[in-house]
Amino acid sequence: MRTLRFLLRKEFRQIFRDKSIVAMIFFMPMVQLILMPLAADYEVRNINLSVVDRDKSPYSQKLISKIVASGYFRLTGYNASFREAFGLIESDEADLILEIPSDFERNLIREDHEKLFVAVNAINGTKASLGGSYLGSIIGDFNADIRMQLVTPPRFSQFPMIDVVASNWFNPVLNYKVFIVPGILAILVTMVGGFLSALNIVKEKEIGTIEQINVTPIKKHIFILGKLIPFWVLANIVFTIGLLVARFVYGIVPVGSLLTLYAFISVYLLAVLGFGLLVSTFCDTQQQAMFIMFFFMMLFILLGGLFTSIDSMPEWAKAITRINPVRYMIEVMRMVILKGSSFKDVLPHVGIVSLMAAILNSWAILNYKKTN
Repeated sequence: MRTLRFLLRKEFRQIFRDKSIVAMIFFMPMVQLILMPLAADYEVRNINLSVVDRDKSPYSQKLISKIVASGYFRLTGYNASFREAFGLIESDEADLILEIPSDFERNLIREDHEKLFVAVNAINGTKASLGGSYLGSIIGDFNADIRMQLVTPPRFSQFPMIDVVASNWFNPVLNYKVFIVPGILAILVTMVGGFLSALNIVKEKEIGTIEQINVTPIKKHIFILGKLIPFWVLANIVFTIGLLVARFVYGIVPVGSLLTLYAFISVYLLAVLGFGLLVSTFCDTQQQAMFIMFFFMMLFILLGGLFTSIDSMPEWAKAITRINPVRYMIEVMRMVILKGSSFKDVLPHVGIVSLMAAILNSWAILNYKKTN
């Protein structure tokens, strides 16, 4: 323990001596946590809509007003023909075209039905899908309002009505920030711990101090612990600051126990730091370590369930996510912060991540060689 204490003192002094590293550890993740949820908006607004109104009746004008008033659409064209409206799509000035046929109001009143034509620019699949869904929902509400006006009360009372009331659990107002902020915090903690630990041993190799350590009677597991513990402490501090930012900037307060969160993050960081140290033992330069960590971090993030649901991935991708520690971190963050899950609920995740931590750290110890 005395040897480990001296190693830890050396590591902390070396870390805090470099002011740029301190800024990277504490300042940059907080700025990213504040800005990224504002930019990574799951809501699609300001969808450019071009309208071809061949009817120009009160009903068609009321429908257009209802669409624009929803706040999701922006009227960028009111064209006389479909060819003109399609030109706006070709120039990326419009995302959707709504064509209202002639005699729209007359057919709707006399024949009880009418068709509308919607053309969607599907280059951006997400925007096209959501824009089409929004427009279909608004047209459906408009149709319901028209039916309510046209059907007389005695005739209307003959038809049974079903009222559907939705109740959203864990995120009642469907605020996307509540969903994405815990995931982004998990990613930032992973990147801080993974990248810095991966560069640590390699930096010693580049400046030559690793040779001085190799000739000392320090056991390999003590050396790895000396490299792991400082970044474990700093990553926990970053995690704590992230929780404070989530609370005071976005108003997100964990529903579950903070002890459960910290119990899991303590084990999770052992796995992430162990992976970073393992990469560091394989590399000779910081550039090599950076490229390798960047490759794995991209896989961890894209297959972690932050931006896309794991359930919608193909089977081969789901199999890869089972060995992705970021997946378990994001799931636990959302379970505890949003659902209030207990330690018993996240125990399977703790067991899997603990196994990863044991394998990665043991591998790093075995792979570190004190001789060339």
